[in-house]
Amino acid sequence: MLSHPSSEIENVLSDSPAALAGIAPGDVIVSINGHRINDAIDFMFHRNEGELNVVIKRKDKRISCKLALIEGQDAGIVMKPFKIRTCTNRCIFCFVNQLPRGLRKSLYVKDEDYRMSFLYGNYITLTNLTSQDKRRIAQQRLSPLYLSIHSTNRAVRNTILGNARAQDVMKEIAFFKEHRIRMHCQIVLTPGVNDGKELERTIRDLYKYYPYVSSIAVVPVGLTAHRKTVPKLRPVEKEDALLAIALIDSFQKRFMKKHGDSIVYGADELYIKAGLEFKPLREYGDLPQIENGVGMAPLFLSQSKRIKIPQGKGKKRFLTFTGTSFYPYLSRFAEKLTKVGFDVDVIAVENTFFGKSVTVAGLLTGRDVMKALSDSVKKDDVVLVPDVVMKDGDKVFLDNVSVRDLEDLFGATTVLIPSTPKGMVDALAALS
Repeated sequence: MLSHPSSEIENVLSDSPAALAGIAPGDVIVSINGHRINDAIDFMFHRNEGELNVVIKRKDKRISCKLALIEGQDAGIVMKPFKIRTCTNRCIFCFVNQLPRGLRKSLYVKDEDYRMSFLYGNYITLTNLTSQDKRRIAQQRLSPLYLSIHSTNRAVRNTILGNARAQDVMKEIAFFKEHRIRMHCQIVLTPGVNDGKELERTIRDLYKYYPYVSSIAVVPVGLTAHRKTVPKLRPVEKEDALLAIALIDSFQKRFMKKHGDSIVYGADELYIKAGLEFKPLREYGDLPQIENGVGMAPLFLSQSKRIKIPQGKGKKRFLTFTGTSFYPYLSRFAEKLTKVGFDVDVIAVENTFFGKSVTVAGLLTGRDVMKALSDSVKKDDVVLVPDVVMKDGDKVFLDNVSVRDLEDLFGATTVLIPSTPKGMVDALAALS
């Protein structure tokens, strides 16, 4: 088990079984029904039995408590977050190593924790897994996991990871398949390193473990202007994207015919770089890697065609913004809104902070947004800020600029909205 247990209770809900049993914030859960509790996942795994015999540690005392739960009832315990395991690889395209100083502290955490992969869909390389970790994943059915594969050629993969001692990832995948753990895999496409025949081999090798390898995403490498490490890499260009998509298409046709499932997908950014139309939304299945930028744009376009838009009223002017890659699609939707009476402008924000090759909205900084909007915003305007540019659950950009800072600078009303057609339409209807 973990050498540093993280089973302290952060909060106990009032009138819950835990509160009635005398359990309090700050208590440390030692065991449940004789099972040692090391972290929130252990707690989640063992809390579902009807009667819980809980041993807690309070200061230097051990206290036994009994919780009788009705079926489906929550114990009322909120665990403190566990300490995240960090990555010791030195990937040749590591995004964290390409970040300048002065951003949010959380951005510099190189997460390599299988628990975060299970809970939040974070991608891991499996290079720090112990045999004990693997047994726990199998026993507790921590599935699905999200894996950064990049290449199934061990020599190529270890070069990419900057870790000559990394184990053969195919053995790890075989173990997970044997224990029925589902996996969503990503390949960060890096021209001259893992493209072409290497990409074909990787997709073919991973497919052998279908359906436990449930999806494979090919995403273009992200290189910022702050990257200083060797070797010198080049971004994915149009020709690279076209070749990758042609290869992905050939596999998709075969997989759809055999399984009714595409299995392998190209990231939206690949299609944008290639200048190609996105695949129909139905071919993205249940969007298994949408958070990885796979199917996000097709979903937006599909929703924008189906949504019912009310007639615009009033003379209020609205502005919103996005990255340069998604700008054509969002501006097309804005034209549709304008036709029914809403005054909406879309601004394309060029990423001068990370470099012009970084074109996605999710990596825009507040300073770049301020600069792009400075000549367009008027005092009586309403600025609609898509939530994709913000930290989850917060109103802060990557560079700690806040929504309030935009409001103070422009003197205009600034509203955070969901990054969906419905989010925009609802905001327009409510504010116009």
